[in-house]
Amino acid sequence: MTARTGPVAPVQARRLLGGLLFPVGLPFVLLVCWGLASTRSTNRFFPGPVAILRAFADTWIGPAFVEDVLPSLYRLAFGIVASIVVGVGAGTLVGLSRALGEVVEPLLEFFRAIPPPVLIPVGMLLLGITDTMKVVVIVSGAVWPILLNTVDGVRSTDSVLSETAASFRIGRWQRLRFLVLPAASPRIMTGVRQALSVALILMVISEMFASSAGLGYRIAYFQRNYLIAEMWSGILLLGLVGVVLAATFGLVERRVLRWYHGSRAVERA
Repeated sequence: MTARTGPVAPVQARRLLGGLLFPVGLPFVLLVCWGLASTRSTNRFFPGPVAILRAFADTWIGPAFVEDVLPSLYRLAFGIVASIVVGVGAGTLVGLSRALGEVVEPLLEFFRAIPPPVLIPVGMLLLGITDTMKVVVIVSGAVWPILLNTVDGVRSTDSVLSETAASFRIGRWQRLRFLVLPAASPRIMTGVRQALSVALILMVISEMFASSAGLGYRIAYFQRNYLIAEMWSGILLLGLVGVVLAATFGLVERRVLRWYHGSRAVERA
């Protein structure tokens, strides 16, 4: 045993170093290239990484985080949760009932084709310039990937399992909880992953159109007042929010679908 652990440790160390080098190395190289290019540029709209990081610390570490970032994150989180609840609930109903699907799907396709930013003026007229209007705009775009993937996942439930459950007289709610939703969960999680990026985009757009606070409003304010480094720092913060969202979703997905990934690993083996 001792003789075997010697050569294995360096191999594991090299793998760990390689796993860290690739995701960290490329951003580092890009930052170096960006810094070198910005030092030779006379364009004031192309600040260097150091200036942007300095503006990031001066702008977002302080009252602006409480006044602008936290309300945006609250609206984003509420919009994502509402999209998941509405998308999974409505998608399950449509997926279970063929008759309901034939009636509702043309209407769903019509509303899905409407770009959500177009609804912002309508939301302002009906709901005013409020947090509710911004959350509705987020939901109006983020709900569709979840809803459509839920419909597809529910309809793709194994018919043999469904017939077996019916033959054993398993109740409808039990079938829904222990058969239909678990079978549809991989596609539901795919829809949620797509909805996260849509929700982040719509959060920014809704705040740029009609708001006096928020991350999107602040970025637009910096752009209008030619505060270029501060504007880029807001874009950097949006990118960090997106990275945190993706990482958090990855953890949740691995926990929710651990049975699915485990079965796939067994099949590959």
